Amino acid sequence: MSIDGELREALARLAKVDKLLVALDFDGVVAPIVPRAEDARPLPATGDAVVRLAALPHTWTAYVSGRSLASLVAVASPDTRTLLIGSHGAEVRLGGEEQPVTLDPDQRDALDILHRVFTEIASQAPGTWVEEKPAGRVLHTRQADREDAAAAVTGAKKLLAARSDIFLKDGKEVLEGSVVHATKGEGLAFLRQVTEADAVFFAGDDVTDEDGFHALETGDVGLKVGDGETAAAFRVGSPEDVADVVDLLARLRSELPAQRTP
Repeated sequence: MSIDGELREALARLAKVDKLLVALDFDGVVAPIVPRAEDARPLPATGDAVVRLAALPHTWTAYVSGRSLASLVAVASPDTRTLLIGSHGAEVRLGGEEQPVTLDPDQRDALDILHRVFTEIASQAPGTWVEEKPAGRVLHTRQADREDAAAAVTGAKKLLAARSDIFLKDGKEVLEGSVVHATKGEGLAFLRQVTEADAVFFAGDDVTDEDGFHALETGDVGLKVGDGETAAAFRVGSPEDVADVVDLLARLRSELPAQRTP
């Protein structure tokens, strides 16, 4: 990929900040989209660039994903220095230590209802299936007929429309439900706070990543992967392009004067 001039200039400026946070969505960004979520793996070039960035002084890397932490760790095999945000911000792992989700009795009751609705819908729509998360459920429709998928999503939304304690999010061929209100924007804001980053790079491909792009501040860089409307300032076509971008950012930052110290 040939990185255009404006993006290259933005990366060069970003590389020079004192404290940098590089945050990436996983599916469709670090790893290509695959039919079976458990088969996703990072592109080697992206994974290598993330490790190189994490090893640099005053530089933090993070995966900010809608996956549960357990699922994210299983497919990403992240470096222990890489910070993790799972379930759109409901789950966090910092320095290898997880901060588990704790649900109160009302939230547990709401999760039971969400589970019953999604599993009932999936049982009636061939090709759909339900993923379990600590604070939510995901109705996957990628392998279903398009009409069946649309009907399943519409039916689930209708059944849960009156529930103010269940938060629904549309994603790429998924409908996500959670009993904890959390967004990738809130996850990025939390990571910015704990790292005290002067600037943030964030790349995402899904509708849910727009919360992250909207949370970016002056001096940050947002990168949209693929088609669709976006608040990100820059766009590339594929995860392979992301690998080139992150590799360039790692090279630019590693070339900074040697006096930068941890």
